[in-house]
Amino acid sequence: MNSLSYVSLAIYFIAMLAIGLFAYRKSTDDVSGYILGGRQVSPHVTALSAGASDMSGWMLMGLPGAMFLVGFETLYIALGLLIGALINYLVVAPKLRVYTEVADNALTIPEFFAKRFGQADNSIRIIAAAIIVIFFTLYTSAGLVAGGKLFESAFGLNYDIGLVVTLAVVVSYTLLGGFLAVSLTDFVQGCIMFVALVLVPFVAYQEFTSADRMMNFAYQSIPHFTDAMRNVTLLGLISSLSWGLGYFGQPHIIVRFMAIRSVADIKTARRIGISWMTVTIIGALATGLVGIAYANKFGMKLSDPETIFIVFSELLFHPLISGFLLAAILAAIMSTISSQLLVSSSSLTEDIYRTLSKKQASEQEMVKMGRYGVAGVAIVATLLALDRSNSILSLVSNAWAGFGAAFGPLVLFSLYKANLTHKAAIAGIISGALTVLFWIYAPVLADGKALSSLVYEMIPGFVVSSTVIYLVSKFDNDPCAKTTKQFHQAGRVLAEES
Repeated sequence: MNSLSYVSLAIYFIAMLAIGLFAYRKSTDDVSGYILGGRQVSPHVTALSAGASDMSGWMLMGLPGAMFLVGFETLYIALGLLIGALINYLVVAPKLRVYTEVADNALTIPEFFAKRFGQADNSIRIIAAAIIVIFFTLYTSAGLVAGGKLFESAFGLNYDIGLVVTLAVVVSYTLLGGFLAVSLTDFVQGCIMFVALVLVPFVAYQEFTSADRMMNFAYQSIPHFTDAMRNVTLLGLISSLSWGLGYFGQPHIIVRFMAIRSVADIKTARRIGISWMTVTIIGALATGLVGIAYANKFGMKLSDPETIFIVFSELLFHPLISGFLLAAILAAIMSTISSQLLVSSSSLTEDIYRTLSKKQASEQEMVKMGRYGVAGVAIVATLLALDRSNSILSLVSNAWAGFGAAFGPLVLFSLYKANLTHKAAIAGIISGALTVLFWIYAPVLADGKALSSLVYEMIPGFVVSSTVIYLVSKFDNDPCAKTTKQFHQAGRVLAEES
């Protein structure tokens, strides 16, 4: 790799650390500021930070790799994600912003669940926090795998060294500036990703004389568009589209809605966020499609299809631009890792440590514990990421389904069902998470494979959790139902005023 590319990367690293230092100087020893930025985040930063933390390394590596391997069936995943993100902005964002403030200024999703039901024992808070830590550790490891592959493929460095470098930078600015640093760096990283995903497929396409010529080369390896659309099974279609269901339960995404300045700003954030997402997803799919055509035209053998963006960055661009494009991959990886580390840390400190601690912890102590939490989750995720054979898209899909099934139905019920009960909420979280885990890992089919080979685990997990929540609430005479109804009415009034 040319030394000029290292210059671009060095500038990127310095910029991220500078933002972290800036956020650190702006922050105080206040837990609300460290975890939610004092609920004063602008709609522009909200939109791009939500998008960047959502898409992560799989946008520039996993999604192009899937398009490279299986072709146009990948379009359904993209469509499901776009629809899910739009509904999330319309249905979840406004009410969650208001209701978490009504719930005694709840700072985390588990804390919101606990206060939503007026529970003093905090059992639901601890259970939800434990699930967040478990699945986010897995999710974070996916980002670190992407970082390791990037450094190995682009720089010729050892995979393990790539893990350490990625981890060191992202943990540094997350530890320093908390939510403000994460949001600001995500905003910058979202801009970098946008430019890169427009530039790379456009430049790569210039290697072909026409679109028909490019498609002819692509069809040497992937099914024709009409065949792919015609041959997709109903289960395959539902599985792909169901990725959109996951948005309702992703803590690192919906926490952005809790931190935005006001409900009125959500409309602006939605327009920016969906526009950004549409362009970047099209760019990612185009990168994979042009990539398979390019590989066939020039006889290029690619051992790992998830590195096609990296290959294009090195082959087609000046070293300075190449370094910028590789920084875009790091931006995608780091934006998600930092968000996941911060949410995991918040759950460890606010929902577990503060709840179980026998003494009244000070604000300064909680911020300190939050930083310890970031480091702890990062270390465990790194140990998991040492297995370089893990597929980025596979790791992401498992964690995405886990959160979507465990929290998605409960978030929706909490915001729209007045007589939801505490027991129903706990049953919904546990049943959703266990269904996903069973679907992924239980070898119950005749050939020894898990049920996830038939249908995406999000679907059964989401259905089971929703059904359990509805039935338990229907037959449970929990006395807290009256309290939750009053809370629901208070939230509705405040939402109308906003």
